[in-house]
Amino acid sequence: MPPEPLSDQPRGLTPLAAPLVPAAPVALTAPVVLPTTQDTRAWGERLGRLLRPGDLVVLTGELGAGKTTLTQGIGDGLGVRGPVTSPTFVIARVHPSMVGGPALVHVDAYRLGGFAELDDLDLDESVEDCVTVVEWGHGLAEDLADDRLEVTLSGEDTRWASLQTHGPRWATADLTSLEVPA
Repeated sequence: MPPEPLSDQPRGLTPLAAPLVPAAPVALTAPVVLPTTQDTRAWGERLGRLLRPGDLVVLTGELGAGKTTLTQGIGDGLGVRGPVTSPTFVIARVHPSMVGGPALVHVDAYRLGGFAELDDLDLDESVEDCVTVVEWGHGLAEDLADDRLEVTLSGEDTRWASLQTHGPRWATADLTSLEVPA
C-alpha cells in the first residue's frame, strides 16, 4: 500500500471544502445592435439553440422593444409549435416541442400585480422540464430559478440587446454566437 501523501493538515482531519459562492452575474461585453425585426428574431433563434430544459429567460424592455419578436426567435431555435404570439391576455402559453426538445412556456407578466400572481401560475411546476421566457419579468421572475438569463431590449427601429447571466449554469457557457448579429 503506498504511503499517504504529505499534508500540512493535522492527521485525521480533512480540509474543509471551499464555500459555495453563487456565480457573479456576467454580461456580454457590449450590447448587440439588432437593426431590424429579422435581426432580433435571428438573434433569438441563436439564443434558443443554447437553451435547455430548466432555463429561465427574463425579458425587459419598453412596449415595442421586441420582446415577443425575440421570443418568436427563441421558439424557432427550440423547434416548438407556433405561432408564438404575445400571451398578454392569457398571461401564459405553452408551445410543445416538435423536435423532441423542451417545450417553451411563454409568459407575459405585464398585467400581473406582483410575485404572488406569478406564483399562482405554478410555473415552478414546469420550469425544470421547459424553457421559460417571461416578458416584463424583471423584479418578479428571478426567484423561479437560480440560473437565468436576463435580456434587456431597448430601441424601437434599431434595437439593442444586453444580456446578463446569473448562476453556475451560465458561468462556463459559450455565448460567443450571441455577440454579433447574424
